[in-house]
Amino acid sequence: MVASEPHNVNAIAEKFDVSRQAISLHIQMLIDCGLLAVKQQGRERICKAQLEQLEEVSAFVDQYRQHWESKLDSLETYLEKLKKERNGK
Repeated sequence: MVASEPHNVNAIAEKFDVSRQAISLHIQMLIDCGLLAVKQQGRERICKAQLEQLEEVSAFVDQYRQHWESKLDSLETYLEKLKKERNGK
């Protein structure tokens, strides 16, 4: 929700069937992770996504994705070989 555009905390809380305290805890967790920034504008607290750090996470995960895709491709090749050997007998 906040990734598309900044929202105030009340607007966020209205969209979910949980307590305002639960929303505040989730928001604080995202702030602690550096994925959300909250700016005070008058009486409102505006939440804005800071998704740049997800690029680092994506690069980290991509390394493992490539590794496991390679392993699974090798497994698939091996299983096809076994299947052909069994059918050939």
